[in-house]
Amino acid sequence: MNLPPALAVAPRCFLGFDFGRRRIGVAVGNSLLRQATPLQTVAAEGASRFAAIDALVREWQPDELVIGVPFHPDGAPHENTLLARRFGRRLQGRFRLPVSEVDERYSTTEAVAGGASDVDAAAAAVILQQFLGRLP
Repeated sequence: MNLPPALAVAPRCFLGFDFGRRRIGVAVGNSLLRQATPLQTVAAEGASRFAAIDALVREWQPDELVIGVPFHPDGAPHENTLLARRFGRRLQGRFRLPVSEVDERYSTTEAVAGGASDVDAAAAAVILQQFLGRLP
């Protein structure tokens, strides 16, 4: 029996992050369903942020991490662009997992427009959904 190519490979799990200076939204998704789901928001300040992220990585065992990187509307980088990329490098170093970047412009606006109760986690889901939509 020949399986379709999408089923011949084991599904991959992804955690997506909407990085902010005060809060980090987290979402989960996989390559089989290609649907991102908001998980939670963690405080971005202090060592507790990595304790919370460690717990999520242990629970979900992702194959890859996806980080939203903000830009100005014209595509130019700004200070938060650099901070988000630094956060992505820290995730990669800490968990030894691949980290992909997604342009996160307007993800929070989309989460608010969708009526999200946890805007940061919903924005992380928007970011991760963009990534999942581009998978082969």
